[in-house]
Amino acid sequence: MNLTASLILASSLITAPQHLTVPGAEHVISATLDDLTTAGTVASGHTDPADWAGLHSKTTVNPTGVPGIQLDGYFPDTSATNATHGWNHDSQFVIRLPAEWNGGLVVAGTPGNREQYANDYTISDWVLARGYAFASTDKGNVGPDFHADGRRPGDAIAEWNERVTQLTIAAKSVVRQRYGKAPKRTLMAGISNGGYLVRWQLENRGWLYDGGVDWEGTLWRVKGDNLLDYLPKALKDGPLAAGYPAESEFLWPFHRQYYWELTQRLYQQELDPSYTGAPADYDYAERKPYNAVRKIALTGRITKPLITIHGTLDTLLPISRSSDVYAGMVGDHRPFRYHRIEAGNHLDSLADVYPDRLRPMLPAFRSAFEELEEWISP
Repeated sequence: MNLTASLILASSLITAPQHLTVPGAEHVISATLDDLTTAGTVASGHTDPADWAGLHSKTTVNPTGVPGIQLDGYFPDTSATNATHGWNHDSQFVIRLPAEWNGGLVVAGTPGNREQYANDYTISDWVLARGYAFASTDKGNVGPDFHADGRRPGDAIAEWNERVTQLTIAAKSVVRQRYGKAPKRTLMAGISNGGYLVRWQLENRGWLYDGGVDWEGTLWRVKGDNLLDYLPKALKDGPLAAGYPAESEFLWPFHRQYYWELTQRLYQQELDPSYTGAPADYDYAERKPYNAVRKIALTGRITKPLITIHGTLDTLLPISRSSDVYAGMVGDHRPFRYHRIEAGNHLDSLADVYPDRLRPMLPAFRSAFEELEEWISP
């Protein structure tokens, strides 16, 4: 068989875009795009810049010009907090398949309570340019009313983990259909709540992955060291009492105004909805919402290689109460590497406001991802 005939045969084994199916999805639309990165998808309407606003520094330089296929859709769900595409349907996802594939797949869940495109600028652009297929989910509920989803306290966050598992399994199938073979490596990556999802998946669904990068993941523990414990202390007794370093004092007014009270209230409504007092008066040890937190709690028992990065000046999730604690939970006998990023903050956009005091985290994430690639290579 000559080379031309071989190429024709190989291409015939790759499923055309219109025939790709996402197992379990209720609705899917596909598009062949000249550029899957945000440089192209903003113009073509295949992303939403509002989803990733504020997550990166204006100094960030991203690759462009990655042609391929994008699939958008949703899995069956009864909630409707995500209005993207006018669907008013949760459990939305995006899957991107570059024309030049390196054999890998990167799966992500979103930070905060953002929608499925929240990782496009920080993660998707870069991994697509490296040849990875990419998939991300809205986690099953979004926005400030995410806690209204579910029948019992903790159900909404617990669904996040289920939706990541669901998307990972489906995306692996889509990759096999598109390229004629399963991914040779599947990695997870995520920021904040997305980092929490990386940890949970590697603790509980490690068989699906080859490793992950956790960027300042949220820590949930039944007995303290979670944001329902330290955020009220920051509001009532001051940031030092909550574990924030004195060096981050210049960031306290901004976070007090925009993040501490709002974040505490949203997650208290999800995990302890019967509480009606002020956020600053919440006492986690007294309230004991342990049954709800137990549904989402982390153990540190990861089963696949994990790299955690966290900024020392994180003024939302203080490093001393989150990743430092998680590193101790994982211990020295599991496949774990931990990098404390000096002068890193939870929001890279703040590095533009304080360029002489803060360091963007995105370069550290990219270095950690490359480190993971080398770590798990045969």
